[in-house]
Amino acid sequence: MAAVVTRRLLVAGRVQGVNYRESMRAEAARLGIAGWVRNRRDGRVEAVMRGPADAVDALIAWARSGPPAARVSDVQTDDAQLPREHEGFVRLATE
Repeated sequence: MAAVVTRRLLVAGRVQGVNYRESMRAEAARLGIAGWVRNRRDGRVEAVMRGPADAVDALIAWARSGPPAARVSDVQTDDAQLPREHEGFVRLATE
């Protein structure tokens, strides 16, 4: 059984207004990852994701390029917490 991990991402670059959040939501659903994604007022995108380590690693790799219109300049990752009852991958309001 694969280890389950939870990671927080902060993605910088041209990542707002380019369908980044919805594309990440779709990719997370395809990979079976739970969590959320939202725009931040500072221009970055923030995400928290939980799932099998290989699936989370695949979503982090996807985040480094994002959808075609995005221009990612940096992805910071660290360990995070996500309530166990959280299911699916959703878009949250900007914070």
